[in-house]
Amino acid sequence: MPRVLGLDVGSHTVGVAVSDSMGWTAQGIETVKRKPHQPDEVFERIGEWVTQYEVEAIVVGLPKNMNGSIGPSGEACQAFAAQAQERYNVPVVLWDERLTTMAAEKMLISADVSRKKRKQVIDKMAAVLILQGYLDRQQLNK
Repeated sequence: MPRVLGLDVGSHTVGVAVSDSMGWTAQGIETVKRKPHQPDEVFERIGEWVTQYEVEAIVVGLPKNMNGSIGPSGEACQAFAAQAQERYNVPVVLWDERLTTMAAEKMLISADVSRKKRKQVIDKMAAVLILQGYLDRQQLNK
C-alpha cells in the first residue's frame, strides 16, 4: 500500500519517517547525513524509500519563525522540497514544524536517552512528529 514519507531537513542531516500502510502512524526510518560534496546522495537515498514504500506524498517540515515568517532555514527547506517534487513526481507538502525538534528532545530526555544517543536520533524523531502531525490532520479532514 502507498505511504507518506516525512522529512526533517537540516543543514547537516535529514531525518526520515514513513507512515504505516493505513496512514495512521509515523515510524522513524533513518537519519541521513548530508555531504556538501555529494548533494545528490541524500536524494538517491530518499528515492530508494519512495520506491520501496510506494510513496504517494512527501511531507517536508518547514521551519517558520515564531511570528510565522520564513527565514533562511525555511527557504532552504522550500528549495529542498522543490527538488524533491521534481525528482520523484509525487506531491510534496510543506508542513509547519515550529517546535518539533524541541518536542522531540523533550520526549527523548523524559525517556532518559543519553545526550550522545539523542544527537543520533533527534532528527529522525522530529521527522516522526512532523509526519504524525500531517497524518493526524488528514484523519480529521476525512
